[in-house]
Amino acid sequence: MASRPAHIHPVFDRLLQRADKETMLGQHGLCIWMTGLSGSGKSTIAAELERRLHAEGIHTMVLDGDNVRTGINSNLGFSEADRTENIRRIAEVVKLFVGNGTVTICCFVSPTIAIREQAKAIVGAADFVEVFVDTPLEECERRDVKGLYAKARAGEVKDFTGISAPFEPPSEADIVLRTVGHDAAESANELLNHILPRITLS
Repeated sequence: MASRPAHIHPVFDRLLQRADKETMLGQHGLCIWMTGLSGSGKSTIAAELERRLHAEGIHTMVLDGDNVRTGINSNLGFSEADRTENIRRIAEVVKLFVGNGTVTICCFVSPTIAIREQAKAIVGAADFVEVFVDTPLEECERRDVKGLYAKARAGEVKDFTGISAPFEPPSEADIVLRTVGHDAAESANELLNHILPRITLS
């Protein structure tokens, strides 16, 4: 890890602490990290999950790959190095949200085990729930919501995960959501039941 420049002096120890924020909100902060192929249903499930959590009085934030890449990561491409930096920056932002008591739902392809382990290390294992949205490639291509698979097959999109770039499924995800034969509401409900005990204050 690079040493901190001499002129950088963090003030976190002089600020309100995480427990203060969580007590005020009445919840624990948590990172819900959803990984899966493009078109697997990550964002759809996240939107439904956020609505369910909102109904429970839980304060949330959703971070989505497309939105992040038009903002803080707009200067990054899709090379291996840029994908790694993309996830590193996202994880640092998530760490801030979680430390503020916010349940942060993340929807990122994050295609390799190494990239997801990097995110987990930054956020902190105790605050990180890895969710594998397990949708077969052929089903994602059939949906092709954004038309990206057709472009990737035609060679118009380079380094596209599942076609011209690899996707490494998690071997030890905290929860696996199999979307074939299940709608977003069912998947969101399954995920809600899994995470709610970790969000609720004792």
